[in-house]
Amino acid sequence: MGRSRYTITEPEKPHFLTCTVMEWLPLFTRDYLVGHLLDCWRYQQSHKDLNLYGYIILENHLHFVAQAPDLAKCVSQFKSFTARSIIDDLQSKGAERVLQRLRFSKRAHKTDRVYQLWQEGSHAELVYSESVMRQKLDYIHHNPVKRGYVDLAEHWRYSSARNYAGMEGLIEIQRWS
Repeated sequence: MGRSRYTITEPEKPHFLTCTVMEWLPLFTRDYLVGHLLDCWRYQQSHKDLNLYGYIILENHLHFVAQAPDLAKCVSQFKSFTARSIIDDLQSKGAERVLQRLRFSKRAHKTDRVYQLWQEGSHAELVYSESVMRQKLDYIHHNPVKRGYVDLAEHWRYSSARNYAGMEGLIEIQRWS
């Protein structure tokens, strides 16, 4: 998982993860780009035994709590697949300014690609107890409230707060009781 000092220590347990766009570019203000993230999670849920307990997608980063038999590989594949599909989408739409920034901010040692979408690492933190799970889900869900984007967590469209509030979310999750 990149060069992060945060590692997935106990893959059979849930982890809180963060993925951040290079230069904090606000890509996820575009619904069609968010769709790539959701589609990838859906695929991993049905094919890689990913348990997604909670998530939030903000304009330039995302947080999620997940568990899988090989979570490190799931995260790596998530970042790789979404980077490729988002960059392809940006190229097809002629988003040259964004692509130029992703080309410029690419790390020098990344010689196998022209662009780099995600910052390295995913800041994985083990969720080792019921109270830590609650704390991480609360943090995730209240992020847009603290930023002043919405008054209620479940009003943020790209969040599992909707699922926990009994509303239909954009993606199925495994609710933590």
